[in-house]
Amino acid sequence: MMCFTDYLPESYLTIYDNLEFLIRILLATMLGALVGLERTKRQKEAGVRTHCIIACSAAVFMILSKYAFLDIGSVLGARDGDPARIAAQVVSGISFLGAGVIFKNGSTIRGLTTAAGMWATAAIGMAIGAGMYWVGMIETFFLILIQFVFHRFPIGGDSLSIQRVTICMDDDRILRQDFDQFIAAHSGQIEQSSITRKDGKMTIEADVKLAEPITHQMAMSFMTEHAGVYAMSV
Repeated sequence: MMCFTDYLPESYLTIYDNLEFLIRILLATMLGALVGLERTKRQKEAGVRTHCIIACSAAVFMILSKYAFLDIGSVLGARDGDPARIAAQVVSGISFLGAGVIFKNGSTIRGLTTAAGMWATAAIGMAIGAGMYWVGMIETFFLILIQFVFHRFPIGGDSLSIQRVTICMDDDRILRQDFDQFIAAHSGQIEQSSITRKDGKMTIEADVKLAEPITHQMAMSFMTEHAGVYAMSV
């Protein structure tokens, strides 16, 4: 009498095979940690733990996709299944996590790079899980290199950042001119704004595209130099 449990993958996999899988999972986790470390240093939404989990899990899914259905071939005499079906779902499934780190506030969109990095980290885990060590390590190297280089030497649209600037000040023409000059000194361009007047005061809320981000110290200096400014946030 045939017993299907006699054809489980573990019946064919040796202790050395399982040690190989362990090495793949550990290596994928380490490479994911490297990508996450770069994100953490930039205070992004997804850090070391998230990227470790993604890479580790992607490696496990890839191992399952390749080796979890060995019993089907033994029972049916041929591999009656698509070995890529689990791996294919990882590619689309990781988009669910990526969507969770993308935020839109007015005309500002944050998290696209982190989401793309999470997608790439899944590819690293899948490559290691498939036993393609060099492909996974090369992908890790280029991913970290791209993140580092384009943050240090931004070009094109990456060289601009969008900030929400809110200021409450006296409704004074000179103050308004000084504020405009403050924005212009940072090569700023106002994308959209909301302006209100009440009791001799003016409140401006603006999304500003800047070549040089406005820091807390810069905002403090502007308030110190202008007594008519009551509140300012960036």
